[in-house]
Amino acid sequence: MNMPSLVLASLLFCAGPVFAQAKVAAKPAGPQLSAAALEVIESRCALCHGKEGESASAVYPRLAAQHPDYMVKQLKDFRDGRRKSDAMNEMTKGLTDEVIVELAGWFSSRAPAARRGGDPDLAAVGRYIYAKGNPYSGVAACASCHGDKGHGTHLLPRLAGQHPAYIETQLKEFVKRERNNDNAVMHSIASKLTELEVHAVAVFLGGLQ
Repeated sequence: MNMPSLVLASLLFCAGPVFAQAKVAAKPAGPQLSAAALEVIESRCALCHGKEGESASAVYPRLAAQHPDYMVKQLKDFRDGRRKSDAMNEMTKGLTDEVIVELAGWFSSRAPAARRGGDPDLAAVGRYIYAKGNPYSGVAACASCHGDKGHGTHLLPRLAGQHPAYIETQLKEFVKRERNNDNAVMHSIASKLTELEVHAVAVFLGGLQ
């Protein structure tokens, strides 16, 4: 083998593992989006939630890996006025059912980022309330509906890795019946939580994967 051929062979041999590693590390593309759904994600959703569903602000919920059926319900409720939010009622205006399903499918396919836990003492209190509730005040265990790891179901939201401040806001809205589209069960639970318990549960959930 002449020298140029030997150099080329060496480069290809060395590059092979690098290319393989890059291929393994690449993020899955996710579902194919129609032009209409892509335009909505880029011009509306990404402004607050990020294109990958990892909102940087605690004001807006993380959507990555959220259950698609749950997102479809919430988006339709925003669009049709069953759930009140000036921002989201406006953002969902005019969305078709088909586009809503595409949006939910996209964000549910995004991998949630790694989380750093909050105050360990608060998280320990939150873990107890989440797993066992508070039998002295009649608070039911959150895990009985949302699952041991906070991953929820197709009808109930994934809570693992959610912004703690967002969870606190939603629990307080349930207490005040401002979260009016799915308030029946959550009002009776959230209204029995103390401020400390609300904060502790939120910190615990924020650190889950």
